[in-house]
Amino acid sequence: MKKILKFLLFFIPWFISGLIFKSDTIFYKGLNKPAFAPQPILFPVVWTILYLLIAISIYLIYRDNYYKNIPDYNKTLLINYFSNQVFSFLFFTLKSPFLALIDTFIVLISSLFLYYESKELNKTSSKLIIPYVLWNLFATILILFIFFMNL
Repeated sequence: MKKILKFLLFFIPWFISGLIFKSDTIFYKGLNKPAFAPQPILFPVVWTILYLLIAISIYLIYRDNYYKNIPDYNKTLLINYFSNQVFSFLFFTLKSPFLALIDTFIVLISSLFLYYESKELNKTSSKLIIPYVLWNLFATILILFIFFMNL
């Protein structure tokens, strides 16, 4: 039971911004988007899977390491988490593809660092981060196109 609660502690916070800042589908549908843009229904499915993988990764790291002994990982994780969470606010609440683009670059770069930091601590954990890094690369390309197509 303790392991499940610990896992949930790592899993649930990733959904906070989605609960606070609702996706504005009317805004999203009204934007010019590239042909490779996924349908809106795909985003919550992909993010749920990615958040599950991230939570497992974090769980493995903290299972094997005392949090005070891994300050670089902690800083990277927090930067990535907060930049990930602020995207919905910037894009859907402020309706700013430009700020969302800047934030997406931060998420991508910090996810690469998160992969690196995870790899130093737990190889399995780092492998679980790979889909997140790849999705962030895709998201960065997508938001770059959206930004320029809507100038």
